[in-house]
Amino acid sequence: MLQGDVGLELGRRVAESLRSALGVRITPEQALIRPSSAGRGADYQCNAAMSLARTVGKTPREVAEALLAGLDAADLVEQAEIAGPGFVNFRLRDDWLGAQATRLLADERVGVPLAERPGRYAVDYGSPNVAKEMHVGHLRSSIIGDAIVRLLEFGGHEVIRRNHLGDWGTPFGMLIEHLVDEGWTTVEADHSIGDLNSFYRAARAKYDADGDFAERARRRVVSLQGGDEPTLALWRELVAESTRHFEQVYAALGVTLARGDNYGESFYNPFLADTVTELADRGLTETSDGAVCVFPPGFANRDGERLPLIVRKGDGGYGYAATDLAGVRYWTRERDVTDLVYVVGAPQKLHFEMVFAAAEQAGWLDGDHRAVHVEFGSILGEDGKIFRTRAGDTIKLADLLREAVDRAAEVVAERTDLDERQRGQVAEAVGIGAVKYADLANDRDKDYVFSWTKMLALEGNTAVYLQYANARILSVLRRAGEQPAEGAPIVLTAQAERALVLKLLQLPGAVASAVADFAPHKLCTYLYETATAFSGFYQQCPILKADTEDSRRSRLALARLTSTVLTLGLSLLGIQAPQRM
Repeated sequence: MLQGDVGLELGRRVAESLRSALGVRITPEQALIRPSSAGRGADYQCNAAMSLARTVGKTPREVAEALLAGLDAADLVEQAEIAGPGFVNFRLRDDWLGAQATRLLADERVGVPLAERPGRYAVDYGSPNVAKEMHVGHLRSSIIGDAIVRLLEFGGHEVIRRNHLGDWGTPFGMLIEHLVDEGWTTVEADHSIGDLNSFYRAARAKYDADGDFAERARRRVVSLQGGDEPTLALWRELVAESTRHFEQVYAALGVTLARGDNYGESFYNPFLADTVTELADRGLTETSDGAVCVFPPGFANRDGERLPLIVRKGDGGYGYAATDLAGVRYWTRERDVTDLVYVVGAPQKLHFEMVFAAAEQAGWLDGDHRAVHVEFGSILGEDGKIFRTRAGDTIKLADLLREAVDRAAEVVAERTDLDERQRGQVAEAVGIGAVKYADLANDRDKDYVFSWTKMLALEGNTAVYLQYANARILSVLRRAGEQPAEGAPIVLTAQAERALVLKLLQLPGAVASAVADFAPHKLCTYLYETATAFSGFYQQCPILKADTEDSRRSRLALARLTSTVLTLGLSLLGIQAPQRM
């Protein structure tokens, strides 16, 4: 991925040079421009000669020599030289870098372009279960999904949020039958989600121990699916009470899911029969042990036997596979979504692979309609096991978020320049931001260890470090008594200024990489590097006491640009940037 406008511009020049010198036609992306790790003397590196050598029948070094001979880039490149077998290193002109940074000051998107071909995305994330309190297991899907949604929307894509509620099937037969046994005809107003959680556990215990109850619960599922009004009335109230709880948690977490984004399993119930019928009409189903199955090619167990995707059970009921296939069919056919994104844990990898394969066979996924499983690992405790309370219980998400704010309050308690209300607002921003960033900063494919100490640290790759860096910048701007005007020229006179500008100009590439790979951690890494570059600049380059007034204005402008980048980047992750800390 090109690193923003700098890499793109270099890529254009390299592509033009290779076309004129060797008759090779490549795109700017194929020029393989990357930030250089060669040292202080080089800013960017081009690796195109290595990949093109065989194609043009020359050595990589000969290709690199031809590239430089025809390169028209004197306006932005101060020095270009060949290194090793054919790498080309570029050092950019200070005046060009300063001009690019100055341009970004007046650009509300800070150089990040809109997508050339905007898509229509449906992002499936959150996914709590009705009648159960949200717990720490819902954290990653909610946080990662929301960051992806924010990044896609910023890129100009249309995004439909989907909260795939678990609100249908056997669990509700159990719960409703238990409530009926208890004499309920309505979900009473004074009962909370915690009560429903307890009722669900009691219903499960009764279902496992009492055969008669289990049979009645199964019949209750049939009544629910068949539209029995008393059953549906209780079910609707269970959903409504649960939804109120979900909304409170999402509000505390700063996740943008709302009531209108709920697409529970029940939503797809009317489409299940037609979905199975269409699969059968296309010759994709087989009956196995009384169940209707699809056997996507390429999936087998350890014994080499084909793996079935059960779309209708032997008793006529439907499971997750039918619901997800109906969902693919609905969103691609009825809503014309181009991209389906499922932010679901890694254990569901095989399930989604098989669902996508079956959907491709059915023609619901094709070149114009795609689906991707954005998988993620588990949250571990500091003992390396799945994160739980000390007693071994599941951690309620609402409790976790309250603890985060309480712990953050201790961090800001000594700020005497903030009143009580301001300290509360900062504590909320810091605490919730710490939890979210600790998750997002890790490669989502991997497990990570939940540590209050690390996530609330003022040093290292944490939200607190980034928030503090931004607050420090804003403090400098307030003390300056003036805001640098848009267009105020940024002039580079020190290496630390140069390093910061180079990093700031890489924002478009960081955003593009995060979107392309559904990888928020890439944006986190970039923001941390930017904050670190600012720290070096702040220590080495006096701002308010600069040697000249021009240098003072330039450094104030550079500080403001840094704050803009940090604030924007944090907002794309769903994290607040307090003005004071």
